Amino acid sequence: MNRFPFLISTAFLAACLAGASMVAAQQAPPSSGTTAHLVVTAEAHHGKEIPVINREDVMVYEGHDRDAVTEWIPAQGDHAVLELFILIDDSSSTNLGTQFDDIRKFIEAQPATTKIGVAYMRNGTAAAVQQLTDDHAAAAKALRLPLGTAGVNASPYFALSDLIKRWPASNGRREVLMITDGIDRYYGVGDLQDPYLAGTIDEAVRAGILVSAIYSPDAGHLGHSYWASYWGQMYLSELAEKTGGEAYYIGFTGPPVALAPYLTDLENRLSHQYFLAFVTKAVKKAGWVQVRLGTEVPNVDLVSAHRVYVSPER
Repeated sequence: MNRFPFLISTAFLAACLAGASMVAAQQAPPSSGTTAHLVVTAEAHHGKEIPVINREDVMVYEGHDRDAVTEWIPAQGDHAVLELFILIDDSSSTNLGTQFDDIRKFIEAQPATTKIGVAYMRNGTAAAVQQLTDDHAAAAKALRLPLGTAGVNASPYFALSDLIKRWPASNGRREVLMITDGIDRYYGVGDLQDPYLAGTIDEAVRAGILVSAIYSPDAGHLGHSYWASYWGQMYLSELAEKTGGEAYYIGFTGPPVALAPYLTDLENRLSHQYFLAFVTKAVKKAGWVQVRLGTEVPNVDLVSAHRVYVSPER
């Protein structure tokens, strides 16, 4: 009697069972761990249409280990609530006023589920001229010209930190659009380790606040300093990248020709966001956990903060 078919079938079955066990072990929630949350933006490649992303399409990794995804909820319908602050640098050139029509149109085009606030960066604080409101006409009307006084704002990162600390927690999304040159006048430029930028990034990520930024030149000498504006834009890019937002990098010292293309892109990003929950590996003490997201859906990136702050389960 030929036993080889039986042996081959048995080996094949064993391999299948082993593979299934490995997949189950990889995807099943660990017996102990911490549930972490991120707001994620689905971003298409090269202007392609963004397909629907399902929970089973989402992968979260800590190093080589895959975490279990427990929730993947589109930020739509009952989950569409958004609180968005527009934070404008008061040391920006008053020429920014020529772009206000673009900003107003953006504000007024937002859905009823979006509350908008307007604040100005001045002396390291976020001075609100309009608290969060669903009256978009009122928010648009609150816009005023920046003071246009060079150096009136010590650091845009102090101002953002001030806004974050005074922003009540919410079950919806919380995001900021900064319009600034990004130059840290308090610490200076030319250093990849600006502690005030790093500290504000930590605060934003722990609060679950995504930050996007559009470059706007300073009213004084720094407005045409390539050295300073280069580093300011680098800082804004780092801030947006590490919080899950988007920085609209100009690459030179002059003002953008128009804000409309950037605001259109931001509006598209806001309409393709998801709430993600996943279970991290168990930790012994509170701290940061580095994560990366992936998907096998073609031509799509999942953009979020690069880490989460977790505490041991009690």
